[in-house]
Amino acid sequence: MSWTTLDQMDLKGKRVLTRVDINVPMENGVVTDATRIERIVPTVKDILAAGGMPILLAHFGRPKGERVPEMSLQPLVPALEAAFECDVMFAADCIGVGAAAAAGALQAGQVLLLENTRYHAAEPANDPDFAAEMAKLGDIYCNDAFSAAHRAHASTEGLAHLLPACAGRLMQAELSALEGALSSPERPVVAVVGGAKVSSKLELLSNLIEKVDYLVIGGGMANTFLAAQGIDVGKSLAEHDMTDTAREIMAKASAGACEIILPSDIVVAREFKAGAANETLPADACPSDAMILDAGPATVSRVSSVLDSAKTLIWNGPLGAFEIEPFDMATNAAAAYAADLSAKGALISVAGGGDTVAALNEAGAAEKFTYISTAGGAFLEWMEGKVLPGVAALNS
Repeated sequence: MSWTTLDQMDLKGKRVLTRVDINVPMENGVVTDATRIERIVPTVKDILAAGGMPILLAHFGRPKGERVPEMSLQPLVPALEAAFECDVMFAADCIGVGAAAAAGALQAGQVLLLENTRYHAAEPANDPDFAAEMAKLGDIYCNDAFSAAHRAHASTEGLAHLLPACAGRLMQAELSALEGALSSPERPVVAVVGGAKVSSKLELLSNLIEKVDYLVIGGGMANTFLAAQGIDVGKSLAEHDMTDTAREIMAKASAGACEIILPSDIVVAREFKAGAANETLPADACPSDAMILDAGPATVSRVSSVLDSAKTLIWNGPLGAFEIEPFDMATNAAAAYAADLSAKGALISVAGGGDTVAALNEAGAAEKFTYISTAGGAFLEWMEGKVLPGVAALNS
């Protein structure tokens, strides 16, 4: 671990510019899902406990450099006060005289929330002058927004070069979990990758086949790999123009030490709707007028047996059309099996990505996984082996 943490910083009496992700869903001015707020509570409370004064920097939506009233952070103040159990002040800008006055008036035991950083076009441009204006407001910079770490913005990357910088508790947990899963994992390592398109996860697959022992491919992506083997996938979602690429990935995996696991049996239907009439068939027996909507029980058994021998699991994406019953069977069954192994301490399981979190929650498996990342794009880019600017800046 090469980044500095809160434990290594002297926070007493210091104003701590803390980049957070509180881009939460709202309805009629009320937060409808406070998950992202709950995840930054440990960082804020630890700064307060150490005598520091947190000044929160965050974005909300995509105002594109304009003051969009619907994208103000001010309505989040009540939810933040409830979560932090303390007073949360608000400043109507993240730079300037008003922000400086609010930062100067901040007292011990209080938190200050600055207005949406993306009200300024200089934020996504990572403008050094804009970053310098924000830096005047604090003594220390703490990045607790791993979900925005793949963006080289002024508040996620620029500030880290201007103030003593450290990772917040959520950032620390994300980095520890991901490094443990991919950089220095306990082996064997299994990756489950699902989703609609090979093209959207090409870099991910290419990186994983060099780092994992087993790669389970599900969802529409699996159909493309089956088609690449000359199997008729009927009317299934598949990228037939990507079959050459799929064959290249399989060849590289075969030449290395990675075994790719594709569905050996499939659940097919003629309609894409909940409760549609369906049948389970061998993977090479899809009728020409049907579509593959899930993996079958034999595939789940194979995945389960691989998980039995594994020490580390990385999960991104569902194995089938998990949004509609009964085509959520493979995802739910495999996720539940992985969750039980994790709960017993036999498996370190790390999962991330929007559909992934939704699928694991639907399966009732999320709580038993070792770590669930809410980062989305940043999680994927890390898995692809890319350098995340927000993380690299902390290392420097």
